[in-house]
Amino acid sequence: MAGQKGFYRIMIVVAIAGVAWLGWRVMAGPTLPVTVASGVPDTTGFTGYLIGDASAPIEIVEYADFQCPACAGFDQVQYPDVKSRLVDAGKAKFRYRDFPLEIHPEARLAAHAAACADDQGGFAAMKDALFQRQTAWSFQGDRKAYGIMGDLVSQLGLDRGGWEACMEAGRHAARIQASLEEGQRVGVGSTPTFLINGRLYPGMNSDAMVRLVDSLVTAASATP
Repeated sequence: MAGQKGFYRIMIVVAIAGVAWLGWRVMAGPTLPVTVASGVPDTTGFTGYLIGDASAPIEIVEYADFQCPACAGFDQVQYPDVKSRLVDAGKAKFRYRDFPLEIHPEARLAAHAAACADDQGGFAAMKDALFQRQTAWSFQGDRKAYGIMGDLVSQLGLDRGGWEACMEAGRHAARIQASLEEGQRVGVGSTPTFLINGRLYPGMNSDAMVRLVDSLVTAASATP
């Protein structure tokens, strides 16, 4: 009888521990393996998000961090002018590349949020939304930031369930790490940094970018 009582006590303790663990998991939120590369090398050959005509004569590559205030400033103030005067005009194509800085704890999470939105054709809209709402999710911790980013996905009309599956699988973690390492190899040290015609330009504004691209287009057209 005593042995039976002991058995029941053990079962009760195990049950309580199980309920406590389940409660902790619910409160902790989903496991998000997007903040690390998971040690898996990127084999997709992904070279960034291309915006504009792939045949445009000049390519502007932006290395940026979604949690970087200067990147948000460029995206909201300068980028619309660049897109209108250069990309839409067919003078340049624009390529966005991830360069998540270690000082920004949610930068990889945001990069992955945009990558999973891109799976549904929603990169450009998610990029804009992440930068517009940067202060809402920045430095909030992965769990809260994840929820805010998920709300953005819903507001954009994307499939939130599919996006969450992509996020919780860490599907694009390796390519984000590969983008960071590629930027480091070419000498990127801060964000935003632009690679134009083989040269790096940290923190460039739209007027300077338009002048540079116009001069490159002119020089290219004058070359036999």
